[in-house]
Amino acid sequence: MKQVPIVSHTAYVASLPDDHRFPMMKYGRLAEVLAQKGLAPNGFVVPEEASADLIALAHERAYVDQVLACSVPREIERRIGLPVSESVVRRARTSTGGTLLAARLALQHGLAGSTAGGSHHGQRETGAGFCVFNDVAIAAKALKADRTIQRALIVDLDVHQGDGTADCLRDEPDLFTFSLHAEKNYPVRKIPSDLDVGLPDHMEDDAYLDVVQSHLPRLLDAIEPDLVFLNAGVDPHRDDKLGRLDLTDEGLRRRDSYVIEQARSRGIPMVAVIGGGYSTDIDTLARRHAIAFEAMAAWSEANG
Repeated sequence: MKQVPIVSHTAYVASLPDDHRFPMMKYGRLAEVLAQKGLAPNGFVVPEEASADLIALAHERAYVDQVLACSVPREIERRIGLPVSESVVRRARTSTGGTLLAARLALQHGLAGSTAGGSHHGQRETGAGFCVFNDVAIAAKALKADRTIQRALIVDLDVHQGDGTADCLRDEPDLFTFSLHAEKNYPVRKIPSDLDVGLPDHMEDDAYLDVVQSHLPRLLDAIEPDLVFLNAGVDPHRDDKLGRLDLTDEGLRRRDSYVIEQARSRGIPMVAVIGGGYSTDIDTLARRHAIAFEAMAAWSEANG
């Protein structure tokens, strides 16, 4: 079986106070789970930290400099919801580098993923919602700037609307943002994506998949992207602490498998990032995040 490249780094796990509500340990546990499942037989691909110039492709330089100096205003730190410490900044830079590296690997191999990423609330001038830098927006802009790609489709299936990605890419019509989310969930103020589809609370697997199937093929055929970014957030799960939808593990698997099949059957490379997922049960949460990587491996095995 051809291995799907997986990007990972120990810096994806930042140090947080013991009582912090963000499930930071899921990143390290996810890497362990993927290794145990044999999905990284040759090891993980290790990214470098993103430079200030790279990050500034999608964020205001003043904000980037504040973050790198660990000197963001207290108001912004509150919006982010994480302490902007050296450890958190290193995580944000490495996660951004990881998404870009995974995107480049997807362009080479057809599929790739990173065990972090999907920080879709990071806006041009500020972080928010546990997101410091918007890794997908940065990666998409970097690939377009160096003419590696001309068009990309961001398929954001995190349960929360991708307001930051919409903000960072609002002047990039060739970098199309599609957000499918729980309408009544965070953020209250939604910055319009190119296509937003807000869902009612408690939607279950079949109805959710119907919505994905009604939009994704049309978008792929109309845009003809050179690359698809999948934000495979698992917070639409019925047991998620911050979600308002009722998907099961199998629903998430069907969702991710469908996106992969639709992209790859058209010959379009796809890169997956893990997005949101919130639980105090870190092992169960990590295994939920592993579904996207299992789905990529299954498609690769079935299709050579």
